[in-house]
Amino acid sequence: MPECGRQDRWVAVCRADRVLDDAGVCVHVDGVQIAVFRVGESWYAVQNRCPHWNEMVLARAMTGEVGGEPKIACPMHKRTFSLRSGRCLSGEVACLRTFAARVVGGQVEIEPPDAEFAAAERRFVAEEPRAVDRRAEARA
Repeated sequence: MPECGRQDRWVAVCRADRVLDDAGVCVHVDGVQIAVFRVGESWYAVQNRCPHWNEMVLARAMTGEVGGEPKIACPMHKRTFSLRSGRCLSGEVACLRTFAARVVGGQVEIEPPDAEFAAAERRFVAEEPRAVDRRAEARA
């Protein structure tokens, strides 16, 4: 039986051999940046926008594991998130949106974001001023 809220639609996003083990890539689906990770034989997909500083950086996150839970660490502030659930493992930051991922015929496929999430992400990108240097703000 399918999971509640899951769509039965898959989108090919890249060739599997283009993603290094324990690394991520950024893909665009419905105008939304998605970070896709290969960890051993497992594949994961999460929103690329870090919920802490709202930067599109998670595809560059370091992968790892804690207690058997595959995780990523944001390259900006090192907060960690579960690749399975999107839950923040290191503090009170909002969860990441996760998307099912698989490989079929050498292609990585993901279940795309729902329309509401995709619209919100596109609005965020359109409205977010890119001139702000958040690292400078953090040092101030």
